Formats: sequence, structure tokens, C-alpha cells
Amino acid sequence: MAGLTYKEAGVDTKEGERAVSLMKDHVKETFNENVLTGLGGFGGLFKLPIGDMKEPILVSGTDGVGTKLKLAFMMDVHDTVGIDCVAMCVNDVLCQGATPLFFLDYIATGKVKAENIAEIVKGISEGCKQAESALIGGETAEMPDFYSAGEYDMAGFCVGMVDREKIITGDDIKEGMSVIGLASSGIHSNGYSLVRKIAFEKLGLGCDDYVEELGETLGEALIRPTRIYVKQCKALFGNVDIKGIVHITGGGFFENIPRILPEGIGVEIDTSSWNRKPIFKFLQNGGGIEEIEMYSTFNMGIGMMIVLPNDQVEKALTLLKSAGEEAYLIGKTVSSTERVKLI
Repeated sequence: MAGLTYKEAGVDTKEGERAVSLMKDHVKETFNENVLTGLGGFGGLFKLPIGDMKEPILVSGTDGVGTKLKLAFMMDVHDTVGIDCVAMCVNDVLCQGATPLFFLDYIATGKVKAENIAEIVKGISEGCKQAESALIGGETAEMPDFYSAGEYDMAGFCVGMVDREKIITGDDIKEGMSVIGLASSGIHSNGYSLVRKIAFEKLGLGCDDYVEELGETLGEALIRPTRIYVKQCKALFGNVDIKGIVHITGGGFFENIPRILPEGIGVEIDTSSWNRKPIFKFLQNGGGIEEIEMYSTFNMGIGMMIVLPNDQVEKALTLLKSAGEEAYLIGKTVSSTERVKLI
């Protein structure tokens, strides 16, 4: 009697090889002159583009997509959540003033389906291209009996670099500075457990349902990928005196803004100063959610904030507009023990 095989135990290495074959062209599209290895090695080699940096510092970040993946499963759409994964990592690295260099991904699933894995990596590659970052490695783990059929999880890891003298920490933020907000594309990648409670359980809607006030189906509004702010930030780096950058992720305004503020400094945010995306009003009304809870959970239409001196605002807004960015002057820093105040 023949013994059991790995495939009979639930792991199909041949399907994994086919997934690599399908994804390789997407990955190679992210390569640049600093990538020293091809696809399939045990480690990715990357030459640091130090240039004229006096003391180059590496900045790293890692994150996942969270329960937004449930939308991908429901809709059978897998080529956008990879963009989310890249965005969640590179946007964090930008907050230190670093330029992203390279990215690695990790995908775990109960059963490898080559076409789905290739679609996921296609999205990751698209995110890396938007981030001007190379996808130099990754791992696809087939874990039978660990994930439900058709489900997977994913995470990413990004490394960027900045000259030590140009690191942005928030330490120099003082009273009377300005806050610029960069528009989000929608919900981005946070708050989806609450979103699903409202949209699918309380309102009883499906992803294919057209919502008049959104001007699109619910699924289209919810699956839209997180914006990547690399080009926008690079337009500002070295041209204006940035004192702090905030990526509005899980915890909304109230958890993320204080992360960069010195003791005794707060921020006043004028919530009427930007155009709030319809999806937020839809969720707030549909769930009967209080305003404070909305700003504690979601980005509310602002994906990233830049803190800088008042005399730098006009130049920054001009640079951002030239980079095709929708930006707003949304607030100011104040002397206060109240870290975030909505006005």
C-alpha cells in the first residue's frame, strides 16, 4: 500500500508553483536598478540608494488588511486588497519622513488556488508601483484545516530610508501651527467589523445592492482600496518644513493624532473644512452612530495629515495640487491638554 502524500494531507506544492508562475510578471514590474535578485530566492537583495545622505536610517513598518478581506471573499474580488496591504505599511513609513524602498508580503490560505493568489499579488504589485517600491520577496503558506474554504489572510512588511537629520518625529510641533489634510478614497482599511454590522446585519444589504446616495453598489464603495501617499509626500519632502505626519488608521482621529504631539499640545480640527465622502454619512445614519464614535473609528475622508508652520501652508498646498492631490487646511495646533478637539 502506497503511503500518504503531502497533497493528500491538503498541501499541493504544484499548485503553489503554478501560483508563482502566474504572479512573476506582476512582481517583475516593481523591480528597479536596486533589486539584485530575481523571484524565488531564499532572500531578497536590495542595494541601498544612499546618494548624498550623511547618515541613512532604515524605517520599517508592517501591517495587514484586517476584516476588509471579508469583502474580498464575499465579492470574489482579490486584486484590490493587495493595494490596501501595501498602503497600510508604506503610509506608516512616510510618517517618519522616509521614502519606501522595498516590500515583502505574506499570504496564508487553507487551499492554494493559483489564480486567486496571482490576483492578490497583482494588487500588491500595483500598490508597490504606486509606492515606487520594489516587491522583492514573499511567502504563500498553504495551511489546510486552518482557514475556511476560499478564505485567506495577508500581511506586508515595508522598509524605507531617511537621512537622520531629516527624520520627522513631531517633537518640534508647537502651538499655532497648521494642519493640512489629504483626502482619503473612502473607508480605507479600518473599521470594517463595524461596517459589516451596519451594512449587512442591521440594514440587510448585499454587496451587489445599488445605493442611490453612494452612486454605486455597496460593494464598490466598500472594496475601494486605501490611498497611497508616497508621491504626495515626496513632493513635500525637502521643499517644506514638515513637523509631523499622521496616517489616519485604526482609532481614527482620537488615537492617531496624539501619537505625534508633544506634551501640552493639542489639535483643533474644523470638520467643515473638507468634503466628507458619502459613505460616512450612509454608515452614520444607517447605524445611528454618534459623531464622536465616527471620528474615533473612521478616517472620515482624511487619510493623512501634515503639520507644518503657517508660512509653509500656501507652498505645501501648491505642491500638493501640482501632484494631483486634493488637500485642505483643516486645523491648527493649540496649547491644550485636550489632544484632539473637533470644532
